[in-house]
Amino acid sequence: MSGYNENAKKKPYGKLIIAGIVSIGLYAVLLMKQDVVNSYFALGGFYAFLPIITAFLFSFVHGSFTGNFWTVLGIEAAKKKKEVK
Repeated sequence: MSGYNENAKKKPYGKLIIAGIVSIGLYAVLLMKQDVVNSYFALGGFYAFLPIITAFLFSFVHGSFTGNFWTVLGIEAAKKKKEVK
C-alpha cells in the first residue's frame, strides 16, 4: 500500500503564480500610467463606468490570487453542517 491519497486535492500552484503575476502587472500599469488613467476616468459619460469596471477587474484578480494563496497554505473555509429536523 503506497502512501498516496487519491482523495487529496492538488494544490493550485500554477493558478496562484499566474494570478499573482497578473495582479502585480495590473497594479504596476495602474501606478506607472496613472496620469492616463486619471484623464480617462475624468471624461464623464461612458467613461464614468471605467472606474467601476477597473475595481471589479482588480477585485476579481486579487480575489483569485488570495483564494489560491490560502488553498496552497492548506486553509479552507469551514463546511456548514446540515441541520437535522
